[in-house]
Amino acid sequence: MFSSRHAKLTFPFWQFLNQPVFDSNVRVFLNPRRFCHFHQVSLLERCLSQECASKDSRCD
Repeated sequence: MFSSRHAKLTFPFWQFLNQPVFDSNVRVFLNPRRFCHFHQVSLLERCLSQECASKDSRCD
């Protein structure tokens, strides 16, 4: 009933709030737009670094 009127939240809100602020080894983003961009890039890098079986590698 309410799902048609509400848009899906695409901002990684929980990850933004759970940044390790006092850790000197981690970069902290206070600007939500920069954090969102960094999060999308890091997610893409993690997805591309995963190994997956392609169609060419199957054994006949």
